Amino acid sequence: MEAWFKLKERNTSIRTELLAGMTTFFTMVYIVIVNPGVLSQAGMDFNGVFVATVLASIIGTLIMGFASNYPIAVAPGMGLNAYFAFTVVGGQSITWQTALGAVFVAGLLFILLSLTSFRYMLLDAIPSSLKHAITAGIGLFITFIGLQNSGIIVDSPATLLTLGSLTEPMTLLTLIGLIVSLILMSYRVKGYLFIGMLITAVLAGWMGLLKLPEKLVSLPSGLSATMLQMDVGGVFTNGLYAVVFTFLLITLFDTTGTMLGVAEQAGLVKDGKFPRSRGALLADAVGTTAGAVLGTSPTSAYIESSSGVAVGGRTGLTAVTVSLLLGLTLFFSPVIGVLAAVPAITAPVLIIVGFLMISVVSKIDWSDFEVVFPAFLIIVLMPLTYSIATGIGVGFITYPILKAVKGKWREVHPIFYLFAVLFFIQLAFFGH
Repeated sequence: MEAWFKLKERNTSIRTELLAGMTTFFTMVYIVIVNPGVLSQAGMDFNGVFVATVLASIIGTLIMGFASNYPIAVAPGMGLNAYFAFTVVGGQSITWQTALGAVFVAGLLFILLSLTSFRYMLLDAIPSSLKHAITAGIGLFITFIGLQNSGIIVDSPATLLTLGSLTEPMTLLTLIGLIVSLILMSYRVKGYLFIGMLITAVLAGWMGLLKLPEKLVSLPSGLSATMLQMDVGGVFTNGLYAVVFTFLLITLFDTTGTMLGVAEQAGLVKDGKFPRSRGALLADAVGTTAGAVLGTSPTSAYIESSSGVAVGGRTGLTAVTVSLLLGLTLFFSPVIGVLAAVPAITAPVLIIVGFLMISVVSKIDWSDFEVVFPAFLIIVLMPLTYSIATGIGVGFITYPILKAVKGKWREVHPIFYLFAVLFFIQLAFFGH
């Protein structure tokens, strides 16, 4: 174990790594409940997505731990699952099988990019302010979904949207659960999202909103409903090129940004360089591809991994510990299903994760008009059009236009012009 994970070299121990793995697990385990809940709204089988979520997370995280020796967990990304369910399937009337096909194609492209230096060119072509805008826009979109699911925001024939009845039991429980989670968050309690969900679940039972499962433990089942169901041919017959590109783009720079941040926190970035980045990106790429085969949305490196790093996690043994603990959740599907069936239990998670994502707006350079207005469009249009791809597309089209009219067309990376043309074709001829 010492030879593989280099524990002494990184000034850590087996005990510390196990503790770090447990900490990371409890801060990100909410995804095994939230992700099936989101994707089931696209018509997918809940149990199938649950098993696929856990297995894809285990595959990606194990590769991260063994191939790159980083204390980073990989799991289906928040935002990407919402884009899958509400924009691709719900907004474009595409079957979830075809959407899985798009994830599969994006995963294969991600694998190819991970093996070449072209991934750096792709990342460098996008200004950092636009990258931050995409993260912030996705955060708003996720929060909007949480507010909708809970009944805090409802539709209105007069104003499109309005405040729901806060005295409705499910809405009231959401507000209580949100307050509980925020209190835990303010006191920096490890795993506050998961603990908040458990407390809300207890309250739901007390209010009669939660039905207890007939059994607590069962063997994993249901994977056949989602495994090998992806429709790759439908991706091309429906012209889902922008969808594939959106999956690829978000996964690529979200994962890269998260890995750099966590690795820097762990003191693993040397002279501004990110060693073994190929293996780290490959972990996410393989996780995404395997997830499509199993039946879930794209995976991403989890920023919650920073909680494990904060208690001393420095090697891949932390990631391996997370994988083992994730494996145990496979046997608690009855409990997971009951928790996900109550929107008030998962809605606070969506609202808070959205808040955490939108905080990156502070990193946007608001003095550069040619960059900041496209960034503004990205942030605003994602929730208002209920489409992550539309927000990115409009922002990516506007950016080179504003640069060109100001005589700064040379400042735009040549690849970015290709992005703009592709998004224009998608929005103009294939819809959002």
